[in-house]
Amino acid sequence: MNIVLHEPEIPANTGNIGRTCAATGTSLHLIKPLGFSLEEKALRRAGLDYWSKLDVHVYENFEDFLKKNPNAKIYMATTKAHQTYDQAAYEPDCFIMFGKESAGIPEEILVDYEDTCVRIPMNENIRSLNLSNSVAIVLYEALRQNQFSHMQLSGHLHRLEWRKGEVE
Repeated sequence: MNIVLHEPEIPANTGNIGRTCAATGTSLHLIKPLGFSLEEKALRRAGLDYWSKLDVHVYENFEDFLKKNPNAKIYMATTKAHQTYDQAAYEPDCFIMFGKESAGIPEEILVDYEDTCVRIPMNENIRSLNLSNSVAIVLYEALRQNQFSHMQLSGHLHRLEWRKGEVE
């Protein structure tokens, strides 16, 4: 899976998204201009020690992204979409793109992707959800559809053991 951020503005959001990508084995693609430096403390702090484990790609603009990812299947997350995010069928190598916090993905880009635009349902008087929350919602649906491939599916207690079959 691939998450694409088109001109992200807030370092903490990008850091949180980076951590989500690292936890899911998802590549992160950043399209300039960025509203921050990739060296900023806030970005590293939000991503904690996971930033070094992240597969990050940076592009000069959307055209550069398209040139370096020919034939990429791109889903555009936007409040302007006709279909909800759970109606799409995400391929394991697809790209899911999100726009900048203040304006989303430019309509000049969206018009060429009408069939792959997806939205997260929300009340009509709310402009949008937080970017890092939106990425997590859509990414985990895409991962679920692909059976959480290559991800750990069960956990364990650290100090104790589960009590199988015991009813309280």
